[in-house]
Amino acid sequence: MTSPTKAEGSGPSVALDPELASTTEADKPKKLEGRSPGQLMWQRFRRDRTGMISAGVVIFFFVVSALAPVISSLYGKNPYTLYAQEPDYPFLLDDFAMPTGTFGGVSGEFWFGVEPKLGRDVFTMLLYGIRNSLYMALVLTTLCVVTGVLIGLVSGYFGGKVDYWLGRVTDFFLSFPNQLFFIAFMPIVTAMFVSPTDETPTYLRVVAIILVMWFLGWMSLARLVRGSVLSLREREFVEAAKVSGASRWRIVRKEILPNVVTPILVQATYTLPSSILNIAFLSFVGVGLVEPTPDWGRMFAIGADTYEQDPAFLLFPGAALVIFILAFNLLGDSVRDAFDPKTGR
Repeated sequence: MTSPTKAEGSGPSVALDPELASTTEADKPKKLEGRSPGQLMWQRFRRDRTGMISAGVVIFFFVVSALAPVISSLYGKNPYTLYAQEPDYPFLLDDFAMPTGTFGGVSGEFWFGVEPKLGRDVFTMLLYGIRNSLYMALVLTTLCVVTGVLIGLVSGYFGGKVDYWLGRVTDFFLSFPNQLFFIAFMPIVTAMFVSPTDETPTYLRVVAIILVMWFLGWMSLARLVRGSVLSLREREFVEAAKVSGASRWRIVRKEILPNVVTPILVQATYTLPSSILNIAFLSFVGVGLVEPTPDWGRMFAIGADTYEQDPAFLLFPGAALVIFILAFNLLGDSVRDAFDPKTGR
């Protein structure tokens, strides 16, 4: 007599056969899982080898700048000591105050050589110069992004007279020649707080540099955000939010701002290296950070005075600046392509 289990067909028999049961489970299609826009962006970014390498280089610079005191302590030198005057290093400079030895005095004691005329250690000068420039540029970029986003959102969303007057204010600030304004107003800003006969503290110079550059650094992002908001405020999802009774603040925060994150982030990746170059320019022309504070621009100013006698001095700060700026610009391109694959190279 046939067993009731076998007589009922393949369904129960499959359940009783472990091999068939496992095969059936394996053949089942996998459950599809949705991915957020952020996950899609990260997946596209990871496939971009140039972007990943650039991100690694940028992270390396930030880590080195954050650990500059630790690295300097382990290295055993600092950027302020005049080692040419130390009894332990009697022959660092020759009779013309230029580094002895080859390649600017590079040796096991001084990895990147020594500074002409004063004999300071170039490696630690570069470490602290990167640290100062990156910190200042990071604060400046944050201020410019926040200011530009706020003014752009208000101008684009409210429109009318608000947009008109904010637009005129933006045009007014755009009319200033940046470089000349930096040079002219830096002494004025510092003179407002310190007597011309007294030495200006380093912290005050840092604050003045950030304020002056912030004063003229937010306009491009504000116009970019305004243009994006003007196109978004007439979209269906914004109109639906208005009909549902959502407040203006909620519409801006929940509906419009998330849709302008991409241009904001991409613009920020271009603003930071530009800020570093501007900070270095101010120090190069003598109105930014001054001696003995280590700074990228100060190192270029020293190298410009001594490049004929010691051309190797500019090699390390110049290479570091070029690598960082190039890596950050490539990172900005990769971030833009990851957010919007239609603009892929």
